[in-house]
Parts: sequence; C-alpha cells; structure tokens
Amino acid sequence: MKPLVSVCIPAYNSAVYIKKTMESVLSQEYENIELVVVDDCSRDNTLEVVRSVKDPRVRIVKNEKNLGMTGNWNKCLAEAKGDYIKLICADDILYRDSIKKELRALLKHPEVTLVMSDTALIDEKGERTGCFKRYPRSGLLDGKKVAKRALIFKSFFGAPCNTLFPRSSWERAGGFDPEFPYILDFDMWLRMACLGKIYVIHEELNGFRVRNDSNTGNLINDDRKTYNLEHKKLLKKHNGLGAVHLNRFELMVSMLIRHARNELIQIYLWVNAKKR
Repeated sequence: MKPLVSVCIPAYNSAVYIKKTMESVLSQEYENIELVVVDDCSRDNTLEVVRSVKDPRVRIVKNEKNLGMTGNWNKCLAEAKGDYIKLICADDILYRDSIKKELRALLKHPEVTLVMSDTALIDEKGERTGCFKRYPRSGLLDGKKVAKRALIFKSFFGAPCNTLFPRSSWERAGGFDPEFPYILDFDMWLRMACLGKIYVIHEELNGFRVRNDSNTGNLINDDRKTYNLEHKKLLKKHNGLGAVHLNRFELMVSMLIRHARNELIQIYLWVNAKKR
C-alpha cells in the first residue's frame, strides 16, 4: 500500500483563504492523504468554512483553548497519523504534483530527513509574483552543510508548505520551540537537516501567499528589531547544540545579512502586497 501522508493546517481566523488551501491539498495527484485542520479557537467563521468542505479525508480538531501559533503547530503534528507529514499555513497552496514528487524522493532515499522544493510567491488573488529558490544545488545533500550556510546567508528552507518529512524526523528533532514565536519553522528545519541528508527539488510545487497582514508581514513592517533579536537567539542556540559551528566573523556576517534582508522584504511587501 502507498504510505499515508498527513497534511496539517493550523488555523486561526483563517476563513478568507483556508478553503482554497484545503482544496489544493485534496486535489493532489497523490491521493492517500489525511488532511488535519486544527482550529485554535478562531473568532471568525473559520470552522464553518472548514466544515463546508466535504471529503472523508478531512479531520477537524477544535482546541478547547487558544494555544498560540507554536502550540497549535505542535498540536497539528501530534494529531498526524501518517508516516510522512507536511505542514501548510492556512493561506498557502500546494500544486497538484507537490506531494507526489516530494514523497518520491523520500521513498527513494530513506536516509533523507527533509525534502524541500521551490516556492511560487503569490498575491491575495493567487497570482504569481515571484519565486523563492531553495539551496542552489539540487538532489541529495549533506544536511549539516546546508544548515550552516542557511544560518549565515538565508533560510534556504523557506515556508512550511515547501517541506515534507518523515514522522521519524519530527520525533527525533522534537517539536517547535516556543522560544521562537516567528522563526519557529526555520529552527525546526535546521534541527531536522542536522540529523542527516536532505533532498532539494528545484521545481515550484507550492505557493506562498504574500500578505502585509500576515505574522511575518506585521513583524517586518512594524518591529524588525524583534526579528533581528530572534535571529541572534537562533544563532546562539544552534552554535550551542554543536551540530554546526559559526566563528565570530560568520556570526557577524549572518546578522548583517539578516538586517539587510529584513529591509528588502519590507520593500517587497510594500510593492507586492496589499493591506486588507
């Protein structure tokens, strides 16, 4: 039998886009999936929208109390029953061959702890405005080397929608760390990458919705200092874990690049995203 893939959507006040996200998951060419939607006590009609999507592969969980982003993301993974897991935010989308191609790499290379693919940047209407490329090389790569270069230059891992990983990777790496309320996924992918090999597919298999009013958009627009401090904390954590090591010069370069990228992201948001 084909292995079960759990696609997890953590939802909070996501009524505007979540149906499109769910439809993109349920229309995958690879059909042996479960779609787990965990609602974190939304104040809008997110649950009503989710329940309107009729498919036996959908499982809906409503939290008894609000867990916050990190708590809800961890709850999603804990609810997953599949051997392979994909987390996708409630406003992003998967293209039809996303799971099929990412899972193929995992099944061919059982030593791989994380697969990632390129991401199309889309606007509020779903129209493509650009592309986020992953690590320059493709195929089977040393996870620790990619992790170190990601810490110095940029997160080659990107948004959750572009990753697929075995359940064992999550169990070994541990859950999302509440110490990183904004770059919690970057921290997780770094830990997974350092467990062994990763696999990079240079195809746009998913879409990341660029919005000024998203968590990242709000942070970049209003409080870039917080983002910079969180990045500094990330460097300290992973240097301390010992899987990768950055010298003093590399740490300085990393912080300079983070500052510069924050400014560029703000410009990109200003040009390509509208405030609702």
